[in-house]
Amino acid sequence: MVVTEVLKRRIGLGLLTTYGVGVMVGAGIYVLVGAVGGAAGIWAPLSFAIAGIVAAPTALSYAELSTRIPEAAGESAYVEEGLGLHWLAVLIGLGIVAAGTVSSAAVLRGGTGYLLGLVDLPFFWVVIGLGTVLTLIAVAGVLESLAVAGLLTVIEVVGLGLVVWAGAGAEPVQAWSAPPPPAWAGIGIGATLAFFAFIGFEDIVNMAEEVRNPSRTLPRAILLSLVITTALYMAVTFAAVRAVPIEALAGTERPLALVWEAGHGSPATFLSLIAVLAALNGALAQIVMAARVLFGLGRRTPSLAVFHRAHARLGTPVLATVLIGAAMVGAALVLPVADLAEATSLILLAVFVVVNLSLIRLKRRIHAAPFRVPPFVPWFGLLAALAALAFSLGGSA
Repeated sequence: MVVTEVLKRRIGLGLLTTYGVGVMVGAGIYVLVGAVGGAAGIWAPLSFAIAGIVAAPTALSYAELSTRIPEAAGESAYVEEGLGLHWLAVLIGLGIVAAGTVSSAAVLRGGTGYLLGLVDLPFFWVVIGLGTVLTLIAVAGVLESLAVAGLLTVIEVVGLGLVVWAGAGAEPVQAWSAPPPPAWAGIGIGATLAFFAFIGFEDIVNMAEEVRNPSRTLPRAILLSLVITTALYMAVTFAAVRAVPIEALAGTERPLALVWEAGHGSPATFLSLIAVLAALNGALAQIVMAARVLFGLGRRTPSLAVFHRAHARLGTPVLATVLIGAAMVGAALVLPVADLAEATSLILLAVFVVVNLSLIRLKRRIHAAPFRVPPFVPWFGLLAALAALAFSLGGSA
């Protein structure tokens, strides 16, 4: 196999933005609406709006860093340049790889569960079969991978649009017609839960070496993905709290199905199929991202140099991709979804803390950058990530 150390620049703004939206929407929206609704009640859309605002400073920090250091191992390179600690940079990079692997395993396992609810097949072979297909797509090429991810994202968004349409046409519940005063404690708890729905924008920066004109494309894709996802979450949540009583939303694992049934009156079988596609989309996106991080780590770390190789014709890091795919399948077969999701969130929040700190240090040393945010932005991102991390650790204790 002929190899190269250069990835092919084939991705434009539209495809990269679709990739970011797909990663953030994922399969979580199908259950998260109920949890946030249970905490914030009829004011759940406000919780999602606040969560988007809280996530925005870290997203802006990533946007500036992506133009300063447009490398595949995004966070790792940011930490090494910002803090000058190679060991921490490698640890952060491996943490991102681990987070991507366990995240893909979680959504693959969850998607398999939805699929087995529609057809009677053996769990073991379904996981292996789906994992193998996703890995082969990721190996085939970045344009091919993101094209598949983009198609799945469009299907997801159409499905969520149908839910919004059904909720808007349903008979409104009593709380919608006569809403109680906002309970800010519940809205705050709901916002903390909703914050995890926005994790995913960070994956965009790891595509830096395959993006055309990265200094313009990367920050635009990050911010567009965040805005689109926030609007989508708020619209879906408006439909949910309008059409379904809060008690019912909070007590089910299929809140969007209840919205469809309230507005349309027919079973929401199609949502289970879309949830399968959403899970496959999330798993594919994480395989692609984690393989790029391994590729980038190989550039700066001699012990990982074997991963800094790309297939000359396909333009993909084949060894890294196959390794991530195999690890994903193995984790999906043996680990519970809840444990996988919790581990992913904790790792990424810790990374957000260190990345914001790296930008603070970089801005003090080097003022010029293709895209700049005000100095207070990474400080806000740092504090928000610390608060969310503390809440997560406290809740899991």
